[in-house]
Amino acid sequence: MPELSKKERVRAALQGRPVDRAPVSLWGHDFLREWEPRELVAATLDSYRANDWDFIKLNPRSTYFAEAWGNRYDRPDEQRQPRLQQATVTSTAQLAALEPVDPRGGVFAEHLTALRLLAEEVGEEVDILQTIFSPLGVLATLAGGEQPVLELAAEDAAATHHALAMLTGVLSEYARASLDAGAAGLFYAPLRWPSYDYCSEDFFREFGRPYDLQILHPLRSAPFNVLHVCRDHNMIDLLLDYPVTAFNWADHGAGNPSLVEVLMKTDKAIIGGVEHTRLHEVAADVAAAQARAAAAVGPSRVMVGPGCSIPPATPAETAAAVARAARGG
Repeated sequence: MPELSKKERVRAALQGRPVDRAPVSLWGHDFLREWEPRELVAATLDSYRANDWDFIKLNPRSTYFAEAWGNRYDRPDEQRQPRLQQATVTSTAQLAALEPVDPRGGVFAEHLTALRLLAEEVGEEVDILQTIFSPLGVLATLAGGEQPVLELAAEDAAATHHALAMLTGVLSEYARASLDAGAAGLFYAPLRWPSYDYCSEDFFREFGRPYDLQILHPLRSAPFNVLHVCRDHNMIDLLLDYPVTAFNWADHGAGNPSLVEVLMKTDKAIIGGVEHTRLHEVAADVAAAQARAAAAVGPSRVMVGPGCSIPPATPAETAAAVARAARGG
């Protein structure tokens, strides 16, 4: 078939229509360039242009959702995330006292600016995904981890639901603003929560799923919404009815289903195949073989990508090898 444009290729893959080849993209953090919108855009464009990715996942610093409600962090070095200095929520009283913030102000405004700048530069040629953490995921960052949230919820479930409902309202408006700013869809991340290593199914069904659906369902018409499930031993089978167009997870992770297994259970697209945790260590031909195998999983509804953000130390030649392999090189 004739060569498709990036957007044509991605939309065809999402809809299960014929494609000339599997779309491919990698994404990761540039810890030193994530603190200012223009620098974040420049880092994103450097990777995009070097490898001609088929879609862009805007990958802002992971702390900014919690920063919006007052968490404080140090500045990172080139190889590590910022470290938490002060958490906003350490008691049920603080949980109950959480109030809405402006979804278009503060650090949210910074990242909407970055999204607009990126869309102005390349939005006509390529789909851009805006990263959105789930309410439960944001609450974990505000409390300094999953275990504190489990303890707070056990102590005061009503205050926990109050906080989650407030977070849902703000994040819903921010998600809508992101689409207005040029995103083709959301890269929606409940973070570690849909993993049996961090909580039970019952906990996630009560404190995670209802709020996820409140955000995703009204925005289900966006052409390219992705549910990202982090970590090993995930609960992705419980989330396959989420109103998104694609699923992304660590298919190489312990206890996680393969690309083929999930593809057989859903009519949505899947994104994965590249083992992200060791991408900076493996030989380029190993990464290329993973990309080639992922691209061969299906004639459509398959995109080649990492299970999560790739390490900053990933060599440029490894990323280039993934791009070539997914394209049949």
